[in-house]
Amino acid sequence: MIIGVPREIKDNENRVGLSPAGVKILVEDGHRVLLEKDAGKGSGFPDSIYLEQGAEIVPSSKDIFSQAELIVKVKEPLEEEYPLLQEDQLLFTYLHLAAEPQLTEVLLQKKVAAIAYETVQLPDGSLPLLTPMSEIAGRLAPQKGIHYLEKLQGGKGVLLSGVPGVAPARVVIIGGGTVGYNAAHVAVKLQADVTLFDISLPRLRQLDNIFQGRVKCVMSDPLALTEALRRADLVIGAVLVPGAKTPTVLTAKMLQVMEEGTVFVDVSIDQGGCAETSRPTSHSNPVYKVEGVLHYCVTNIPGVVPRTSSQALCNATLPYIKELAAKGLRRAIDENPALAKGLNIYRGEIINEAVAASYR
Repeated sequence: MIIGVPREIKDNENRVGLSPAGVKILVEDGHRVLLEKDAGKGSGFPDSIYLEQGAEIVPSSKDIFSQAELIVKVKEPLEEEYPLLQEDQLLFTYLHLAAEPQLTEVLLQKKVAAIAYETVQLPDGSLPLLTPMSEIAGRLAPQKGIHYLEKLQGGKGVLLSGVPGVAPARVVIIGGGTVGYNAAHVAVKLQADVTLFDISLPRLRQLDNIFQGRVKCVMSDPLALTEALRRADLVIGAVLVPGAKTPTVLTAKMLQVMEEGTVFVDVSIDQGGCAETSRPTSHSNPVYKVEGVLHYCVTNIPGVVPRTSSQALCNATLPYIKELAAKGLRRAIDENPALAKGLNIYRGEIINEAVAASYR
């Protein structure tokens, strides 16, 4: 199969769909890998390394889309890439279609076979291709909070760890999944005062056992959450419903109880965001204020650590890319139920139920 890897064009998106190691494995399997010039440069992988592993370097994304049967990306196609998509082409990337109705319409019209990393799901409910980026985004969230809590950035001027004689910052994490766990893990290591909310009592018990009392694990309800927000210095949104638009957990009224300079990092913004006041931002213009609360709603947070992110992503996606390339779409999804759950759009129809519900 001909596999194409275009250069990512989203704002400051330096990740790449395949690492050099991934290219080597696919070429050894007998496939052709076309890589757009400088696609790996932002991740520290020059074209010369890809050439050594057997990739063919092509000058433009137009060359990639016109020749490749399988397109492997990191982020969803942007508007300037829409005309390049081909009928019956396999597209394997993060799509987040519940928050992208325009892209959904284009994929339907173009009859692209679109497989979303974030909806590939194992029998135990885990999301193997979303997990590595959720781990990274979760670990970056407190780091972003530290930066924007600085007074010069518009924050309260609070040090996350505190110092002897001064209490640490109060961190509220909404959602106890992969993002929430990793955010809590880092925030606790940085000696913050951490409270984590979730709607699953079994998950809260599990997290309480993991953190051994260092994180306050609380059942999420509007009253308890509002009370925690009054005292919060940093709030991290980590809500996820696989494939579906993120439910609104924080209302504009709830934000009014928060102190001036509080920082809100909405990691769930890819799927629409968990606050009524959330809107997508970019690495070039990452923050805005509403009701005195500094919102950080960047849709591609792991893009700031592309070397780590690209390698972690390829480690997870490569087995599925190998399957698609060796078997083709139909046989691959027939034989792998997890991959079948990743199929969002096929021959002009929405296949994923959560995406379909959001599109109506």
